[in-house]
Amino acid sequence: MYRVEDKYNCSAAELITLQSRMEAVLRPDVNEGGPEGYRITSLYFDDFADSCLRDTEDGVNRRNKYRIRIYNDSLDVIKLEVKTKQDNRILKRSRSISIADMKRLMNGEGIEDTASGDDPATLFNLAIKTQGLRPRVIVTYERKAYVYEPGNVRITFDRNVRASGRVEAFGEKNISYDFLQECDKVLEVKYDEFIPDFLLQLLELGNMQQSAYSKYQLCRERVDLT
Repeated sequence: MYRVEDKYNCSAAELITLQSRMEAVLRPDVNEGGPEGYRITSLYFDDFADSCLRDTEDGVNRRNKYRIRIYNDSLDVIKLEVKTKQDNRILKRSRSISIADMKRLMNGEGIEDTASGDDPATLFNLAIKTQGLRPRVIVTYERKAYVYEPGNVRITFDRNVRASGRVEAFGEKNISYDFLQECDKVLEVKYDEFIPDFLLQLLELGNMQQSAYSKYQLCRERVDLT
């Protein structure tokens, strides 16, 4: 099922104001490790033609992103994900993989899959074989998340978005990163078919504009400049 995903690039003051509003009416994500939220680190892949990056830059209507994701610098849970974006709606295919499978994919090797289009491993294997899919950049940031069950609403506040080109070191803890600085904070609002009016009112600051913010694109551009 495709979900709506709206993004807003925020200032530090806007993020603090909006988060305090959400804190008063919504419950935090049950998966977060503490009051400061949790760290997300993703290894993004692209093909030999950088199609994912080019499609994002060009605003192509339907496009994919391929990534491996871990949490709080731990390899206890490793998620393999393919995210498809259609306009402002997203479909995320996700499954857990082992450390061994993670290493194989990082080396450009396929892993066992179910031959189903709903299996991200199937999509990864196909892109590796036909398009030369390889690791391109590591993206990490801190996230505070809130949920509202009606409409399956999820509101996230991401801070300190930063990038590293040391893709071979993904999963290690001694990686140095380049901060995005002026665009390192983002609010994301995700829901199925509707979002309650009271949440829209709480998210209103008057001068905040919806954005086509892409962590992958911004971090690739930062790494490619260094």
